[in-house]
Amino acid sequence: MNDDKQNYWQSNPEDDQPTPDAPSSVEVPNEDPSPTEQPEPAQPVDTTPDNPVTWTAQEYIHPDKSKWWYVIFWAVVVLFIALDVFLLKIWSFSVLIVVMAVALVVYIRRPPRDNTYTLSQKQGLYIGEKLYHFDEFKAFGLIRDGEHYSIMLIPRKRFSPGVSVYFPDNAGEQIVDILGQRLPMQELKLDMIDLVVRKLRL
Repeated sequence: MNDDKQNYWQSNPEDDQPTPDAPSSVEVPNEDPSPTEQPEPAQPVDTTPDNPVTWTAQEYIHPDKSKWWYVIFWAVVVLFIALDVFLLKIWSFSVLIVVMAVALVVYIRRPPRDNTYTLSQKQGLYIGEKLYHFDEFKAFGLIRDGEHYSIMLIPRKRFSPGVSVYFPDNAGEQIVDILGQRLPMQELKLDMIDLVVRKLRL
């Protein structure tokens, strides 16, 4: 048996020597430097039907005043001035009383304007061309002022004024339904200042 015969599982030592000029057979795939952009998810489309309610109402209630109301009003003004002249003797107080009385008479004699209101479930409340978004308010309430009804929108910010809107009886149900879908409802009543103002018919 020939001992010089090489076993078939043994490699030839000469074959293990690397060939200097042999090209590398390992190919590195080209990497794309720019990552594949993922498509942005589609935004949901609001398909809720929007049936806005439009109505016209006065910006505030203007009670009629008799001539006796003006007589009593100016009598009170004269009383305050006399109190200042004989007791306080602060002349600037008398001037302030006269200026406030004239300004109040001018204000209460100005007739209220008729505003056009539009209440949209998706956008908010339009008063004329100005839009009040629902996000600005935390709740709403109904207020009965004699024979008239109004909606009060309660603001989220602490010192922001509320928005009070009068509405006709035939539109009340639609208005409350739309507001109830966007804001919680609270029970509201006239406070002491409002009651005094209404008693004085201001």
